[in-house]
Amino acid sequence: QVQLVESGGDSVQTGGSLRLSCSASDNTISTYCMGWFHQRPRQGFVRVARIDTSGITSYLDSVKGRFDISKDNAKNTLYLQMNKLQPEDSGVYFCAAYAVECSGALRSRGEGTQVTVSS
Repeated sequence: QVQLVESGGDSVQTGGSLRLSCSASDNTISTYCMGWFHQRPRQGFVRVARIDTSGITSYLDSVKGRFDISKDNAKNTLYLQMNKLQPEDSGVYFCAAYAVECSGALRSRGEGTQVTVSS
């Protein structure tokens, strides 16, 4: 089974930037639609961005213009550039691969990386 490992989370101040990375143990990132998800304490998770196998992207309205999802298929790595961070962006971010297209069940996910934004 593929392993997805996130990195890049940190503590930053409001307005700061971070770049998250998701490294895959195989070619999952080039084969499946991939997403970045945001999970807050005691809450469910929400998809903030996704990129399909053709490189077409989609974003949650609240992060449009601030976050950018990209991938490097040769490196089996997915990225999330996060700019103009706000306290409400705090939480755990994990990457995941969809089982079919870009919706529904997740076939695999990472453990996540912590992002903390202080005001």
